[in-house]
Amino acid sequence: MDLFTGVLPFLHVAEEQSFRRAAERLGVTVAAVSKAVRRLEEELGARLLERTSRQVALTSEGAAFLERAREAVAQMRAARETVAQAHRAPRGPLTVALPFILGPVLLPRLARLQARHPQLTLHVRMSDRLSRLVEEQVDVAIRLGGLEDSSLVARRLLRTRWMTLAAPTYLARHGTPERPGDLEHHACLKFVDPRGLTREWRFRETPGGAETVVRTRAAIDVDHGPALLDLAAAGAGLCQVLDFMSDARMRDGTLVEVLADHAAEGPQVHALCLPGRQSVPRVRALLQLLVEELRPSPEPTAAVSAPAPEEPRPAREGGPRRSRRKPASKGRGP
Repeated sequence: MDLFTGVLPFLHVAEEQSFRRAAERLGVTVAAVSKAVRRLEEELGARLLERTSRQVALTSEGAAFLERAREAVAQMRAARETVAQAHRAPRGPLTVALPFILGPVLLPRLARLQARHPQLTLHVRMSDRLSRLVEEQVDVAIRLGGLEDSSLVARRLLRTRWMTLAAPTYLARHGTPERPGDLEHHACLKFVDPRGLTREWRFRETPGGAETVVRTRAAIDVDHGPALLDLAAAGAGLCQVLDFMSDARMRDGTLVEVLADHAAEGPQVHALCLPGRQSVPRVRALLQLLVEELRPSPEPTAAVSAPAPEEPRPAREGGPRRSRRKPASKGRGP
């Protein structure tokens, strides 16, 4: 018997938890679905489903087989679509999942993709949780950070680094930190995650050296990344964000980078898809556009040297104090 003959009926039964509803989806009889699943179990030598008069449930072997079977069917469908559309322009639905933090970077590029290929219908799903590509029928998931599922095809789109920023007005009042240890004398604006955990700041001890975590007291913490930039631009203190978040603020001069020699590497950005999907024209078009447009480019122009400080004044109790100033370093960091 062909092993794949019973896979699709089994998938539908597992998803619907019903032989009758699976038969309706396939347009065949209940007896045909039951026979196909039974033969699949005989071929595998294992019971995949527990059947009672009221319900159908997966066995442990069935649950393990279901995960692999879904991937196999998705790859077969992708292969069929690749052949069918090999000579066609990108068209049809394209579902893309991305985290909120990458919206400002990626949404304009998705708009350009749709303008370039008007027969595409884009479905954008924004969430900070990890999408399950098969179950949620996601074509491409954009992820920031580590990769866990080795069965997916990953395409690196972007390297990032942590940038420590402040408004020129803040630096004029309080001085410019020359080394990470100086931050204890400054107002630090920090990000706090939904669990209430504050993200500590990362730096390199020396240019190109080992990374270290610098723990400082948060003058203000906030659970929204862009709000850190708003607070820093208002002169409330220093913030640390990923480089792609700061481009506009640095271009208009409202924020400048400090401690550039000590900047630490940030998480990488990857595009993930199921094996075989990268060859589907609409998926390939998206990956090509993102790779082309997210290539490293010159850093945004902004003054990184501190403005001349005002006359020294005594530090207030519990408030930021001035750091001793030295000639600015010429290095830009990694």
